[in-house]
Amino acid sequence: MKPKQHLEFVKVDLNTGWERPPGYPPGFWQKILASDLDESAKRGSRTRLLKIDAGAFSTEPFVHDHWEEVYVVQGDLVVGNDKLGKGGEQSFAPTYACRPPGVHHGPFTSRSGCILHEIHYYETSGNAQDRK
Repeated sequence: MKPKQHLEFVKVDLNTGWERPPGYPPGFWQKILASDLDESAKRGSRTRLLKIDAGAFSTEPFVHDHWEEVYVVQGDLVVGNDKLGKGGEQSFAPTYACRPPGVHHGPFTSRSGCILHEIHYYETSGNAQDRK
């Protein structure tokens, strides 16, 4: 995997270039801003925007082996909906979450649609040693 590029305030087009992340339900879209995340080697990081269309929902919690920081940029995010997309706890921009590896979170929906700014990263061995 190539290292992240050096980028200096490039314009981000919020109208085009979205793709459905692998394994996500319909109505979930991502735009990768920068990434050298290698999930098989468990290293690197990814910065992306995640868009959830109004009424789109996931039905199962997510869990991953990397850190995740999420900032709700616009709209509303509902956490903990049922398998029909109902219920859950709604929050509105601006809100933030920081999750360590292994934490189950979701399912998710959005009543009015939302855009999230997400950073995913693996902890380097140096940082893990510092915490012992």
